[in-house]
Amino acid sequence: MTQNITGKVVVITGASSGLGEATARHLAGEGAKLVLGARRLDRLQALARELNLAPGAVIQADVTDAKQVKRLVDAAVEQHGRIDVILNNAGLMPLSPLERGKIEDWDAMIDVNLKGVLYGIAAALPHMTRQKSGHIINVSSVAGHKVRPGTAVYAATKIAVRMLSEGLRQEVKPYNIRTTIISPGAVQSELPQSVTEADVARGIENFYETYAIPADSFARMVAFAMSQPDDVDINEILFRPTSQEL
Repeated sequence: MTQNITGKVVVITGASSGLGEATARHLAGEGAKLVLGARRLDRLQALARELNLAPGAVIQADVTDAKQVKRLVDAAVEQHGRIDVILNNAGLMPLSPLERGKIEDWDAMIDVNLKGVLYGIAAALPHMTRQKSGHIINVSSVAGHKVRPGTAVYAATKIAVRMLSEGLRQEVKPYNIRTTIISPGAVQSELPQSVTEADVARGIENFYETYAIPADSFARMVAFAMSQPDDVDINEILFRPTSQEL
């Protein structure tokens, strides 16, 4: 299943923990050339040492800053001459009912979950169109398919990622670029830690303790999409823990 990964140059945002870190570990084991970005440089450096990555394989990058995301992608191209895959993974999930008016949390979700994906696309697309090849993988969520009380803004950002990705898919056909949306359910990550409302946080923590599956489950989805022959484009993957009803 993991053919067509060895040697590919892969940029991952939000790579210092959770889904991004698990994917970095998995793809490193398959021989990918990784360039990892996140805000927490110390954790990236520790991961790079563990995976024996090349010097310069980690770049401090906040996805809410378009210039930092461009610097991350450009670093990959400078080091390896190309970029084959970008995984726009960084995300936040500070859930709360709309009536509580958590405007700062709303802004943060829009900036990271949506604009961060846009900045990743903007950084990678010029290189990929020039190469006439590439693969853009964007992270949505089960919440991008189903909204529930308290998830309105988060779900809105994740639905937007799906629509953005579908529009991108149609636009990049002349350049032989593949696009994939991955929508996970409860997967072990630091997302629950981004909830700022104490009562909501307790509920989310209980939900994740009950249902969440290891982050490597997400990494395998990334590898599945990447490993397809170049004429196969896996456009969307929706997966949940087997026990998760919602």
